[in-house]
Amino acid sequence: MPSYKGYFIDLDGTMYKGKTKIPEAAAFIKRLREAKCELMFVTNNSTKSPDQVAANLSNNHDILTAKEEVYTTALATADYLNQVADKQHRTVYTVGESGLNDALIGAGFTFSENNPDYVVVGLDSDVTYHKLEVAVLNIRRGSKFIGTNADSNLPNERGMVPGAGSLVKMVEYATQVKPIMIGKPERIIMDMALKRSGLKRDEVIMVGDNYNTDVLAGMGAEIDTLLVYSGLSTKEQVQTKAKLPTYQVDTLDDWKFE
Repeated sequence: MPSYKGYFIDLDGTMYKGKTKIPEAAAFIKRLREAKCELMFVTNNSTKSPDQVAANLSNNHDILTAKEEVYTTALATADYLNQVADKQHRTVYTVGESGLNDALIGAGFTFSENNPDYVVVGLDSDVTYHKLEVAVLNIRRGSKFIGTNADSNLPNERGMVPGAGSLVKMVEYATQVKPIMIGKPERIIMDMALKRSGLKRDEVIMVGDNYNTDVLAGMGAEIDTLLVYSGLSTKEQVQTKAKLPTYQVDTLDDWKFE
Protein backbone atom coordinates (compact mmCIF):
# COMPACT_ATOMS: atom_id res chain seq x y z
CA MET A 1 0.00 0.00 0.00
CA PRO A 2 1.23 3.53 -0.70
CA SER A 3 2.53 5.72 2.10
CA TYR A 4 0.84 8.99 3.00
CA LYS A 5 2.34 11.98 4.75
CA GLY A 6 -0.94 12.91 6.37
CA TYR A 7 -4.05 11.21 7.72
CA PHE A 8 -7.38 13.00 8.08
CA ILE A 9 -9.32 10.91 10.59
CA ASP A 10 -12.98 10.85 11.56
CA LEU A 11 -13.90 10.50 15.23
CA ASP A 12 -17.25 8.91 16.17
CA GLY A 13 -17.42 5.42 14.70
CA THR A 14 -13.73 5.48 13.80
CA MET A 15 -11.86 6.43 16.99
CA TYR A 16 -14.72 5.67 19.39
CA LYS A 17 -18.43 4.96 19.56
CA GLY A 18 -19.94 7.60 21.79
CA LYS A 19 -18.35 6.90 25.17
CA THR A 20 -17.17 3.43 24.16
CA LYS A 21 -13.58 2.81 23.09
CA ILE A 22 -12.78 1.17 19.76
CA PRO A 23 -9.93 -1.20 20.78
CA GLU A 24 -7.87 -0.78 17.60
CA ALA A 25 -7.99 3.03 17.51
CA ALA A 26 -5.25 3.89 20.01
CA ALA A 27 -2.86 1.36 18.48
CA PHE A 28 -3.57 2.75 15.00
CA ILE A 29 -2.70 6.28 16.10
CA LYS A 30 0.44 5.02 17.86
CA ARG A 31 1.61 3.34 14.64
CA LEU A 32 0.99 6.53 12.65
CA ARG A 33 2.97 8.60 15.14
CA GLU A 34 5.84 6.13 15.06
CA ALA A 35 5.82 6.45 11.26
CA LYS A 36 6.03 10.28 11.62
CA CYS A 37 2.72 10.81 9.82
CA GLU A 38 0.86 14.08 10.29
CA LEU A 39 -2.56 13.66 11.89
CA MET A 40 -5.69 15.76 11.74
CA PHE A 41 -8.92 14.65 13.37
CA VAL A 42 -11.63 16.01 11.07
CA THR A 43 -15.07 16.11 12.67
CA ASN A 44 -18.50 17.50 11.83
CA ASN A 45 -18.99 18.40 15.50
CA SER A 46 -19.34 22.18 15.77
CA THR A 47 -20.27 22.31 19.46
CA LYS A 48 -16.90 21.43 21.01
CA SER A 49 -13.64 23.37 20.97
CA PRO A 50 -10.44 21.67 19.77
CA ASP A 51 -9.31 21.67 23.42
CA GLN A 52 -12.40 19.74 24.46
CA VAL A 53 -12.13 17.23 21.61
CA ALA A 54 -8.43 16.67 22.31
CA ALA A 55 -9.13 16.21 26.04
CA ASN A 56 -11.82 13.61 25.29
CA LEU A 57 -9.46 11.63 23.05
CA SER A 58 -6.61 11.87 25.53
CA ASN A 59 -8.47 11.26 28.79
CA ASN A 60 -11.21 8.85 27.75
CA HIS A 61 -9.83 6.91 24.78
CA ASP A 62 -6.06 6.65 25.39
CA ILE A 63 -5.30 8.70 22.26
CA LEU A 64 -2.96 11.49 23.30
CA THR A 65 -3.93 14.44 21.13
CA ALA A 66 -2.96 18.11 20.87
CA LYS A 67 -5.65 20.68 20.16
CA GLU A 68 -3.75 21.65 16.99
CA GLU A 69 -4.51 18.19 15.60
CA VAL A 70 -8.29 18.72 15.81
CA TYR A 71 -10.23 20.30 12.96
CA THR A 72 -13.92 20.81 13.64
CA THR A 73 -16.62 21.99 11.28
CA ALA A 74 -16.72 25.14 13.45
CA LEU A 75 -13.08 25.88 12.55
CA ALA A 76 -13.76 25.02 8.92
CA THR A 77 -16.71 27.42 8.89
CA ALA A 78 -14.57 30.19 10.38
CA ASP A 79 -11.74 29.50 7.92
CA TYR A 80 -14.15 29.51 4.98
CA LEU A 81 -15.82 32.77 6.01
CA ASN A 82 -12.42 34.33 6.67
CA GLN A 83 -11.50 33.42 3.11
CA VAL A 84 -14.61 34.84 1.42
CA ALA A 85 -15.46 37.83 3.65
CA ASP A 86 -13.90 41.23 3.08
CA LYS A 87 -12.99 43.65 5.86
CA GLN A 88 -16.33 45.46 5.70
CA HIS A 89 -18.55 42.37 5.89
CA ARG A 90 -17.64 40.43 9.02
CA THR A 91 -20.80 40.25 11.10
CA VAL A 92 -22.53 36.95 11.87
CA TYR A 93 -25.56 35.59 13.64
CA THR A 94 -25.36 31.99 14.82
CA VAL A 95 -27.63 29.19 15.85
CA GLY A 96 -24.97 27.17 17.61
CA GLU A 97 -22.94 26.51 20.71
CA SER A 98 -19.65 27.69 22.17
CA GLY A 99 -17.45 25.71 19.79
CA LEU A 100 -18.89 27.54 16.80
CA ASN A 101 -19.04 30.94 18.44
CA ASP A 102 -15.48 30.76 19.76
CA ALA A 103 -14.15 29.76 16.33
CA LEU A 104 -15.85 32.73 14.67
CA ILE A 105 -14.62 35.14 17.36
CA GLY A 106 -11.11 33.76 16.89
CA ALA A 107 -11.36 34.50 13.17
CA GLY A 108 -12.28 38.13 13.85
CA PHE A 109 -16.04 38.06 13.28
CA THR A 110 -18.51 40.00 15.43
CA PHE A 111 -22.05 39.02 16.30
CA SER A 112 -25.22 40.89 15.37
CA GLU A 113 -28.93 40.09 15.36
CA ASN A 114 -29.64 42.95 12.94
CA ASN A 115 -28.82 42.37 9.28
CA PRO A 116 -25.61 40.36 9.77
CA ASP A 117 -23.57 39.53 6.70
CA TYR A 118 -23.83 35.82 7.48
CA VAL A 119 -26.21 33.55 9.36
CA VAL A 120 -24.55 30.30 10.46
CA VAL A 121 -26.68 27.38 11.62
CA GLY A 122 -25.10 24.49 13.50
CA LEU A 123 -26.05 22.09 16.25
CA ASP A 124 -27.59 23.89 19.23
CA SER A 125 -28.96 21.86 22.13
CA ASP A 126 -30.49 25.03 23.59
CA VAL A 127 -32.16 26.20 20.38
CA THR A 128 -35.27 28.33 20.82
CA TYR A 129 -37.97 29.59 18.54
CA HIS A 130 -36.50 33.08 18.94
CA LYS A 131 -33.08 31.97 17.67
CA LEU A 132 -34.62 30.33 14.62
CA GLU A 133 -36.89 33.32 14.05
CA VAL A 134 -33.92 35.72 14.01
CA ALA A 135 -32.02 33.44 11.65
CA VAL A 136 -34.94 33.11 9.24
CA LEU A 137 -35.79 36.82 9.17
CA ASN A 138 -32.19 37.82 8.51
CA ILE A 139 -31.73 35.29 5.71
CA ARG A 140 -34.96 36.48 4.11
CA ARG A 141 -33.57 40.02 4.28
CA GLY A 142 -30.39 39.00 2.49
CA SER A 143 -27.89 37.54 4.98
CA LYS A 144 -25.88 34.71 3.44
CA PHE A 145 -26.96 31.32 4.82
CA ILE A 146 -24.23 28.92 6.01
CA GLY A 147 -24.82 25.44 7.46
CA THR A 148 -22.08 23.76 9.45
CA ASN A 149 -23.04 20.23 8.40
CA ALA A 150 -25.95 18.18 7.13
CA ASP A 151 -26.02 15.35 9.71
CA SER A 152 -29.71 14.61 10.29
CA ASN A 153 -29.12 12.70 13.54
CA LEU A 154 -26.52 12.10 16.21
CA PRO A 155 -26.19 8.88 18.22
CA ASN A 156 -26.14 9.17 21.98
CA GLU A 157 -27.22 7.09 24.96
CA ARG A 158 -30.88 8.03 24.32
CA GLY A 159 -30.82 7.06 20.64
CA MET A 160 -30.62 8.98 17.36
CA VAL A 161 -31.26 12.58 18.39
CA PRO A 162 -31.60 15.51 15.93
CA GLY A 163 -28.33 16.67 14.39
CA ALA A 164 -27.25 20.01 12.96
CA GLY A 165 -28.73 19.14 9.59
CA SER A 166 -32.21 18.97 11.11
CA LEU A 167 -31.94 22.61 12.22
CA VAL A 168 -30.41 23.66 8.91
CA LYS A 169 -33.30 22.03 7.05
CA MET A 170 -35.85 23.79 9.25
CA VAL A 171 -34.32 27.18 8.43
CA GLU A 172 -34.02 26.25 4.76
CA TYR A 173 -37.71 25.31 4.66
CA ALA A 174 -38.73 28.60 6.28
CA THR A 175 -36.56 30.73 4.00
CA GLN A 176 -36.63 28.72 0.76
CA VAL A 177 -32.90 29.49 0.56
CA LYS A 178 -30.32 26.73 0.11
CA PRO A 179 -27.34 27.13 2.45
CA ILE A 180 -23.66 26.81 1.70
CA MET A 181 -22.73 23.63 3.57
CA ILE A 182 -19.29 23.29 5.15
CA GLY A 183 -18.91 19.87 6.79
CA LYS A 184 -18.56 16.36 5.40
CA PRO A 185 -19.60 15.18 2.84
CA GLU A 186 -19.00 18.62 1.31
CA ARG A 187 -15.66 19.51 -0.20
CA ILE A 188 -15.21 22.77 1.72
CA ILE A 189 -14.10 21.19 5.01
CA MET A 190 -11.57 19.03 3.17
CA ASP A 191 -10.16 21.97 1.22
CA MET A 192 -9.88 24.00 4.43
CA ALA A 193 -8.18 21.09 6.20
CA LEU A 194 -5.70 20.71 3.35
CA LYS A 195 -4.93 24.41 3.44
CA ARG A 196 -4.35 24.28 7.19
CA SER A 197 -2.15 21.16 6.92
CA GLY A 198 -0.03 22.46 4.06
CA LEU A 199 -0.15 19.03 2.41
CA LYS A 200 -1.10 18.17 -1.16
CA ARG A 201 -4.15 16.10 -2.10
CA ASP A 202 -2.10 13.07 -3.09
CA GLU A 203 -0.19 13.17 0.20
CA VAL A 204 -3.28 12.64 2.37
CA ILE A 205 -5.83 9.89 3.01
CA MET A 206 -9.26 10.34 4.65
CA VAL A 207 -10.10 7.64 7.21
CA GLY A 208 -13.67 7.08 8.40
CA ASP A 209 -16.52 4.68 9.05
CA ASN A 210 -19.28 6.45 7.09
CA TYR A 211 -19.40 6.16 3.31
CA ASN A 212 -21.94 8.95 2.98
CA THR A 213 -19.89 11.53 4.88
CA ASP A 214 -16.22 10.58 5.26
CA VAL A 215 -15.73 8.74 1.98
CA LEU A 216 -17.81 11.08 -0.16
CA ALA A 217 -15.98 14.07 1.32
CA GLY A 218 -12.66 12.53 0.38
CA MET A 219 -13.84 11.63 -3.09
CA GLY A 220 -15.22 15.10 -3.68
CA ALA A 221 -11.89 16.63 -2.71
CA GLU A 222 -9.90 14.14 -4.83
CA ILE A 223 -8.34 12.56 -1.75
CA ASP A 224 -7.82 8.81 -1.28
CA THR A 225 -10.14 7.18 1.25
CA LEU A 226 -9.94 4.36 3.78
CA LEU A 227 -13.29 3.02 5.00
CA VAL A 228 -13.17 1.02 8.23
CA TYR A 229 -16.13 -1.19 9.16
CA SER A 230 -16.18 -0.21 12.83
CA GLY A 231 -19.12 2.17 12.73
CA LEU A 232 -22.02 3.14 10.51
CA SER A 233 -21.51 1.79 7.00
CA THR A 234 -21.74 -1.93 6.25
CA LYS A 235 -20.10 -3.99 3.52
CA GLU A 236 -23.50 -4.78 2.04
CA GLN A 237 -24.36 -1.09 1.74
CA VAL A 238 -21.01 -0.08 0.29
CA GLN A 239 -20.87 -2.79 -2.35
CA THR A 240 -23.97 -1.27 -3.98
CA LYS A 241 -22.21 2.05 -4.56
CA ALA A 242 -21.08 3.04 -8.04
CA LYS A 243 -17.72 4.22 -6.71
CA LEU A 244 -15.90 2.36 -3.96
CA PRO A 245 -13.48 3.73 -1.36
CA THR A 246 -9.81 3.54 -2.29
CA TYR A 247 -9.34 1.02 0.52
CA GLN A 248 -11.60 -0.94 2.86
CA VAL A 249 -10.66 -2.72 6.12
CA ASP A 250 -12.59 -4.59 8.78
CA THR A 251 -10.61 -2.91 11.60
CA LEU A 252 -7.80 -0.38 11.79
CA ASP A 253 -5.44 -3.22 12.75
CA ASP A 254 -5.80 -4.42 9.15
CA TRP A 255 -4.31 -1.24 7.68
CA LYS A 256 -0.72 -1.83 6.63
CA PHE A 257 1.52 1.00 5.53
CA GLU A 258 5.18 1.62 4.85
